[in-house]
Amino acid sequence: MSDIGYFALQLALAFSLVGFGWGIYASLDPRPERTRVLERLLLAVSGFTTLAITALFVAFATFDFQLEYVASHSARSMPLHYRLGALWGGQEGSLLLWLFMLCAYGAAAVFVHHRSSRALMPWVCTVLLANCAFFLVLINFTSNPFDKIPTGHVLSDGQGLNPLLQHPAMMIHPLFLYLGFVGFAVPFAFALAALLSGALDASWFRVTRRWTLIPWFFLSIGIILGGRWAYEVLGWGGYWAWDPVENASFMPWLAATAYLHSVMIQEKRDMLKIWNMALIGLTYALCLFGTFLTRSGIVQSVHAFAQTEWFGTIFLSYVLVTSLVFFAALYARRGRLRTPHRIESIASREAGFLINNWVFMAILLVVFWGTLFPVFSEALTGSQITVGPQFFNTMAGPLALFLLFLTGVGPLIAWRRSSLTSLRRQFVWPGIAGLLTAALLPVFGLAGSFYSHVAFSLGAFVMATIAQEYWRAIRVRMRSHAETPLAALGTLLRKNQQRYGGYIIHLGAVFVLLGAAGSAFNEELLQNVAPGDAIELRDYRIEYLTARPIPAQHYGGAVARLALYRRDEPLATMVPEKREYWLEEQPSSVPSIYSTLREDLYVILTAIEPDGSATLKVYCNPLVNWIWIGALAFVVGTAVVVWPHPARTTG
Repeated sequence: MSDIGYFALQLALAFSLVGFGWGIYASLDPRPERTRVLERLLLAVSGFTTLAITALFVAFATFDFQLEYVASHSARSMPLHYRLGALWGGQEGSLLLWLFMLCAYGAAAVFVHHRSSRALMPWVCTVLLANCAFFLVLINFTSNPFDKIPTGHVLSDGQGLNPLLQHPAMMIHPLFLYLGFVGFAVPFAFALAALLSGALDASWFRVTRRWTLIPWFFLSIGIILGGRWAYEVLGWGGYWAWDPVENASFMPWLAATAYLHSVMIQEKRDMLKIWNMALIGLTYALCLFGTFLTRSGIVQSVHAFAQTEWFGTIFLSYVLVTSLVFFAALYARRGRLRTPHRIESIASREAGFLINNWVFMAILLVVFWGTLFPVFSEALTGSQITVGPQFFNTMAGPLALFLLFLTGVGPLIAWRRSSLTSLRRQFVWPGIAGLLTAALLPVFGLAGSFYSHVAFSLGAFVMATIAQEYWRAIRVRMRSHAETPLAALGTLLRKNQQRYGGYIIHLGAVFVLLGAAGSAFNEELLQNVAPGDAIELRDYRIEYLTARPIPAQHYGGAVARLALYRRDEPLATMVPEKREYWLEEQPSSVPSIYSTLREDLYVILTAIEPDGSATLKVYCNPLVNWIWIGALAFVVGTAVVVWPHPARTTG
């Protein structure tokens, strides 16, 4: 089966190169039959890639340790689901996963648009095949997962997977990240196709908006899942450390989010065409750049793959060439993308969206500068200087608060121009909610830091804005159509799903930021306790009962049993673990977490001492679960926006 996968990749490379050449020919002289051949070549590459990744799955499932990649990332003691998840645990498999998803997106684009967007499809397929060809060259000649160990050197067992990756979240977190990263290739291909073909009517715009929203959704959930994985696995009580690879996924998310906001201006006022095109190109360039960061070794990260300098050079060259081609085409077509429409007033929704975009770009610049500062400092001084979370929090924190403010302001101002009377009427109740929250927080001892105080107050302002928008719209429908509140809500979500689904997404963003602001109230305690002793933190009491060894097959260690009380009320039994993975020779901590909507109690077993005592590290993390609730709101809101509905009717 491994030989089938090996030859499938070679055939995929051959078909992608032929398809790229044919695509140039078909694009310069487009005819329906040539486009159909091009689409079939793209589907053939997709088929061969699917065969290759299936073969690698079978190799992991059947312990095919003659493959160097399988032997390096799995072991007989690993459960089947972790062996299959090991496919994307290393560089070779992750590149194959990227290629597979790229082909799947390409096949989906062909299926959806094989009758529409005919003027764009030749160039769309050509751009996608060029991307496929690049990754196939890398896989076939530099990082082939089907390379075999020489006969006589094959062992009966493998080296196992990094213990940090043996977690349920890592079974889906990389998939969502890749669905996000790779999915931006489709709107990029349509945008570049429009630039190269000159078909700059509204068709490219309508297509790219939906194709951008889908990978944006996957990338959003992937980032949140990565935070959840870090929270449960890395054993430091946090979920976001501004790690370079975390930032690599965050940067394209910022650019894509800016696009999804500014594209509304193009839809309503036929403005910002050049800017929106630039954001599409920037988003995909940052996706490729993020992939380069994880593989080049230019920055250090716990998440990074193999660090190969020459591999990074090849990948960076591809990022630069891809960006150069796109922005050169954009520059050449800039005249046809200009529009006579201008922003008429600073007190308008267009101006709000534009300022929103500037803030997103400012945060992006902060993240980019902080992530690559070690590279810049080494080039200038000869030594790497790393900036920590304090830099990012200090620089990006005020910008995030301003962005939260704009989230509440946007729905309250009209398109083109807002009158003073209209602004006063719109801002009354949201403003009262924000100011009242700001005044009451110190009364209840919840002021925290300056940033958290402002974040909670702005959060109340934004939630009041969203509630006001829903209530006014529902009330109008109840009066004009005699609908019940629930029926009116359903009609709103059906007839204006982009607007009201977007409000749900905004609500999710508020929850995430409020969950992050709760860190201002975090407390932690490190203490050694003997059996029967207790640790007290806030109104919790944690009694250490006993510890026992772990009777697991591929790792050992100890698990502690703790009784958790709130004052004298028993709440739960907590069982943090300290593991040692034998094959990987790597320790790992598995925290025990007691969760409520108000806070998490997070306990780590640091060590079991020779006298039987245990060293425990305890965190109390208020509001952290609202981050995951915010992710759920993202899912619901995006589903509302993209869910297909019948064509609108009057009434």
